[in-house]
Amino acid sequence: MVRWYHAIFTAYGFWLPNDPRGSWSDFTASWELFKFAGSATKTSARHSLAAKPHDASNRRAAKGLLEYDLVRFDPRQQRCVAAGIERACAEAQIVLHALAIGYDHVHAIVGRHPKTIEDVVRHFKSRATQKMSRAGCHPMRNCPKPDHAFHTPWAEGCWHVFINDEPQLQAAIEYVARHPQKEGHPAQHWPFITPV
Repeated sequence: MVRWYHAIFTAYGFWLPNDPRGSWSDFTASWELFKFAGSATKTSARHSLAAKPHDASNRRAAKGLLEYDLVRFDPRQQRCVAAGIERACAEAQIVLHALAIGYDHVHAIVGRHPKTIEDVVRHFKSRATQKMSRAGCHPMRNCPKPDHAFHTPWAEGCWHVFINDEPQLQAAIEYVARHPQKEGHPAQHWPFITPV
């Protein structure tokens, strides 16, 4: 039985739909990106593909063909993302056991909830985006849509792993706790995290 989730959701440009290592996407919407790197590389893998060998310089060149600049969260935006997630947790009584907000993606250890994990992540993204907008630091504020709204700073969907027992849970929490240092951030301590 699923008791917890390790959810990872990413910012715009983090992982391309035709990444050579595989992706969650069924379709490459950008013609330029399709011409450069081909069709979507949909995979059903439930493990991380980040370490899979590939031509990293080619992948970086493909990211240069995106319509907008890659989203990279600065410290102020990271604090807004955390505040938005905190609000979502309070609104929907979501229990969060660990959270790491990186430059371009978020790791969250989430307790089982009546909502699907996809809906929980959508709630997180929505509230995080609202907080950045209200603080005047929305990452896409320099490229508004014709209706003057901002494009979403998030990639579609999320990746998640089911956690079924306490040893798995503890390992996932420790992984998320170490994650900020991997990106050169100090350790993150969010007051709304529920200890196990």
